[in-house]
Amino acid sequence: MGGIGRIPPWVRFSVPGGPRYVMVKKVIEAEGLHTVCTEARCPNMGECFGRGIATFLILGDVCTRNCAYCAVTKGTPGPVDEREPERVAGAVMKLGLTFAVITSVTRDDIPDGGASHFAAVIEKIRRVNDACGIEVLVPDFSGSMKPSVDTILARRPDVFNHNIEAVRGLFRELRPMGNYEGSIELIRYAASRGVPVKSGFMVGFGESIDDIRLTLEDLKRAGCRHVTVGQYLRSRRENRPVAKYYNPGEFELIARMALEIGIPKVQSAPLVRSSYHASEFSGCLCS
Repeated sequence: MGGIGRIPPWVRFSVPGGPRYVMVKKVIEAEGLHTVCTEARCPNMGECFGRGIATFLILGDVCTRNCAYCAVTKGTPGPVDEREPERVAGAVMKLGLTFAVITSVTRDDIPDGGASHFAAVIEKIRRVNDACGIEVLVPDFSGSMKPSVDTILARRPDVFNHNIEAVRGLFRELRPMGNYEGSIELIRYAASRGVPVKSGFMVGFGESIDDIRLTLEDLKRAGCRHVTVGQYLRSRRENRPVAKYYNPGEFELIARMALEIGIPKVQSAPLVRSSYHASEFSGCLCS
C-alpha cells in the first residue's frame, strides 16, 4: 500500500515555541520523564506544551506491542522505575496542573500490565494536590484485565480511558497483538464499576463509514460516554501509509453519527487525539 499524497491544508500544526513550551520541556527533562506528546510524535505537542500541559507516559518509553501505526519505540522494555510516580507528581506540582492525563506503553512483560504503577502515580499526585483531576489512558491489560482495572479504580481516577484505536474491521491488521473484543470488554467492565469511561480511534486507514458506525455502536453498548476521533498521520516511514485524509465536514458527519447513536460527548476533527483538551471535556463526564 503506497498511501496518498501530501497532507492537506486543513491539517495544520502548531509550531513549537514560547516561554510555556520551554518551561514544560524543562520540567519534563528535569524530572527524567517521558510524554506521549514527544514519544508518539503528536501533532498537537506545540499547542499543548504552549498551554503548559502534557500527557505523561509512564512505565518507560519502549512498548512490547507492534501496532502498525504507532511511533513509540517497540522492543524489550527496561525495569520499572519505582521512583517515577513521585517524579510525575513533582512535575504536576511544578507545572501547576489542575488536570493530569497519565498513559503508558503496553507492558506485556509485567504480570498486572503496570496497573499497580498507575495506582501509585494517582496516589502520589493526590498527595501533592488532591484537587487535581486525573484521567488514566490505559492499555488492554491482556491476561489480567479485571484485577488490573480494579487496582486502578481503587485509586479513584476521574476519567478512565482506553483507546480502541482502530475500527473493528481493521483492528487485527493494525493491532496484531491486541484483541478488539478484549478491549470492548475492558471498557464494559470499567463502565460497570461506575467510572466515566472514554475511548477513541483514528481514521484514515482505509475503513468505510459503515466500519466507523459499527465501532461507535460497539463503544456505546459497552458504556463509553466520550469518544475522540482523529486523522491518522504517518509518523515514521515504517508505519502504515495514510489511505485517506478526511476533511472537516466528514469529521462533523462522524460526530453527528456518534451523537445520534447515543454517545453523549464526541470530539471529532483532524487533529483530535485521545487526551486533546482533556481537562475541558472532563466535567461533562464527571457530572
